[in-house]
Amino acid sequence: MHIIMKLRTIYVLFFTASLLLSCSDKYLDVPSQTVNSENYFTQEQDFNKALIATYSLLYSSYLNVMLGEIASDNTLAGGESAQDVPGIQEIDNMTHTPVNAQLRNIWQWMYAGIARCNYIMEFKDNIDFTNKQGIIAQVRFLRAYYYFELVKWFGGVPLYIDKRLAFGQQNTIERASATQVYEQIEKDLIFAVDNLPMTQADKGRATKGAALALLGKAYLYQNKFDLAASTLQKVVDQGTYQLADDYARMFEQEGENNAESVFEIQYTDNTNGDGAGFDCLQCSPGNIAIGFSGIRAYNGPTFDVGYSFNVPTKKLVDAFENGDIRKDVTILDIVTWSAANNATYAKGFEHTGYYNRKYIARKGDRNIPDQNLTNPNNYRAIRYADVLLMLAEAYAKSSTANESQAKVYLNVVRSRAKLAAVNFSGNNLIEAIYKERRVELAGEGHRFFDLVRTGKAAQEMKGDNEQGTFVTGKHELFPIPQVEIELTGNRWKQNPNY
Repeated sequence: MHIIMKLRTIYVLFFTASLLLSCSDKYLDVPSQTVNSENYFTQEQDFNKALIATYSLLYSSYLNVMLGEIASDNTLAGGESAQDVPGIQEIDNMTHTPVNAQLRNIWQWMYAGIARCNYIMEFKDNIDFTNKQGIIAQVRFLRAYYYFELVKWFGGVPLYIDKRLAFGQQNTIERASATQVYEQIEKDLIFAVDNLPMTQADKGRATKGAALALLGKAYLYQNKFDLAASTLQKVVDQGTYQLADDYARMFEQEGENNAESVFEIQYTDNTNGDGAGFDCLQCSPGNIAIGFSGIRAYNGPTFDVGYSFNVPTKKLVDAFENGDIRKDVTILDIVTWSAANNATYAKGFEHTGYYNRKYIARKGDRNIPDQNLTNPNNYRAIRYADVLLMLAEAYAKSSTANESQAKVYLNVVRSRAKLAAVNFSGNNLIEAIYKERRVELAGEGHRFFDLVRTGKAAQEMKGDNEQGTFVTGKHELFPIPQVEIELTGNRWKQNPNY
């Protein structure tokens, strides 16, 4: 059964005190029928319900994905005008400040997920049952996932585990270093690897392969290339995953949860009539990025309407080699498409003529009652192709520089794209891997962080094509939301140069 389908039947439990620093007021409206948290975890189904509620904060990571593209040289903010969602425009222009609303959303929503994880961990010893270790392993995977998002965006962040935050602790909790956050991520994921199964009956649940892949990615982000290589190699060796035969179908509904999916966030348009609203975007079980990235005022076949944010740049389009089958799957040339299909559309702000075809609305979905907030398109958070390219990079940069293995995994990905194998070495091989990551994963939210971790952001983001200019020593991280600093009595130091 789809895990996402269960979520709408469960009350969002607990968390009043633990979300003091991490959540919007929406979560503080605890319904009167909520069970007393101190007396809750008394049977296995209580843990299962709380776990499902913990998965639900993955919905809100749509924003992380969309902004991971917009912050990079892959896409422009777009929208209706230069004033349409100012926070998104600021991130595109690299003029964001500590009062950026979207950055605070990322902070709040990821900490809301962590708070739910910690709530379960606080009461994990209440009772014993057969599958408890499996549930705790999923909880720790999710906590690592949420912390990994935070450390990517903000660097060192407050680190608290295994219990709720009590009222008043905001006056004493400190920011941990990025190293300390990564250490906790590694601990959680190593536990998850040791206690998760290869496969799960419910789609969308964390598995051993997902934990290994995320652990390998965390090592790669820390330049621990030997560890990244050995960890990611285990994902390959377990034999659970393979590249999808049809790259085009992989991003359609029939391609969800296929053999290439290592970890996939399950969205749905089944809202039981509740729908979604702009007052609580994180509450929507639909993928909001789909509507935001859709075609403005579109009328025609196949695709559906949207708000025309996150529009690909000509620079990204030109990055694809001749004959690369991924180009037409990734990029929708709306001018060519409209002419061929008798379709109409409106030009939005920063119109480039292109849309992110992987993640825009398709016709045939219910999307009720708000069409642009309840799209059911899953987000492929970790694909096997990503694992292979991370593994290629780790081998190329490892202490032994195993270039032959690096080329094997790079060329497997290129072969699926109908491109010739490459036989580079040294820095040319590494650059080829970087380029392959860009075109293989375009539109999937990885580009900005790849540029930062590889030291190429300033080189690639020079203010061209209406994009902001990356400032070295500042834009590697985003600012801690100012209101969070104020809640601590201004004790936390802001990230450099904000």
